Amino acid sequence: MIELPDLRQVRSLVAVAETESFTRAAELLGVTQSAVSHSIRALETMLDCQLVERAGKRVALSQNGTILLRRFKAAIGELEKADEELGLLKRWGQGRLRVGATHTLCTYLLPAVMREFRGLYPRCEIHIESGDTWELIDFLDRSEIDLVLGLGGREPGWSRFERVFEDELVFVVAPEHPWAQAGSVEVAEVGKESFLVYAKASETYRFLKKSFEDAGVRLRPSLSLGDMGAIKEMAKVGVGVGIVAPWVVREEIEAGELVAVPMEVGSRKREWGLICHEGRHLTMVEEDFVRICKKVAGGLE
Repeated sequence: MIELPDLRQVRSLVAVAETESFTRAAELLGVTQSAVSHSIRALETMLDCQLVERAGKRVALSQNGTILLRRFKAAIGELEKADEELGLLKRWGQGRLRVGATHTLCTYLLPAVMREFRGLYPRCEIHIESGDTWELIDFLDRSEIDLVLGLGGREPGWSRFERVFEDELVFVVAPEHPWAQAGSVEVAEVGKESFLVYAKASETYRFLKKSFEDAGVRLRPSLSLGDMGAIKEMAKVGVGVGIVAPWVVREEIEAGELVAVPMEVGSRKREWGLICHEGRHLTMVEEDFVRICKKVAGGLE
């Protein structure tokens, strides 16, 4: 097993780098100067390289020391975060959750997620921002939220995406619609129909438009609506053909109010997931939130 520096050695190197003095580093750490010197020498012996260089009364890090410093600071930062999180958890599960989620997820996924999450963290400070995926990513970039639950596929380079669940879009029509009677639809017929689609500024609409274009079919929206409930109601009365995910219309399909027809046009599968900053480590509270999201979403796929 590789021998690793202990915390005293890590703190000593960081303190020497910040103060450029063994004496001031010892004062900062509340130990003797000889203790700091001993920690640095032990670290140099263990790593078999020089970490500190003297220039008169000034002390500076060598190139090797500078490389270590960045890693050591990151390690100390993570330890301080862990201590802070544990302190919050000791206060009856208190913590903070700042998450953004699309309007549809806020309606169909988050209520069940938050019910279970509240049971784990009854005193957690919760902030939920609702919006379209790219609007929420903008909030994330400005550090107004910490996590985004949204559609994947176009995340910025500074972020990372973790899959939570996958779905496949379908057409939904009233039971008396010809497509409901046939149970399927030819691609040629798709271009003749008018559709009820989600808001044109949304990632869902962008995804649909590209899918139709890739299939050589023009997407003709008769209504662009910012609410899935409105799309369902309009489809029920025959205003047009809705395009939604099956988990959005599960109750209406079971009640016989709407019929789902396979959408045999272009790409239909979408990935929903967690988006956060690339280098960010999730807190214990956030990890549990994502775990519950995956568990609840398992019933949607």
